[in-house]
Amino acid sequence: MRSIERIGHVARSFEEAERWDREQMLAMTPEERLTIARILRERVYGTDCPDVREAERQKQRESGAS
Repeated sequence: MRSIERIGHVARSFEEAERWDREQMLAMTPEERLTIARILRERVYGTDCPDVREAERQKQRESGAS
């Protein structure tokens, strides 16, 4: 399993925490954000879970074939 670097930040207000979150998000590339989302999805749902987009496409194919 791949790991995600844990970074902590103690904010003095909710506004500071929100600002820090946005800065962290903006500092990542789209590829980094997708990688993190994929890692978290695999941790929660496992690697054998079908992609919901593919499940919806399959559902549409089946309803069109009827």
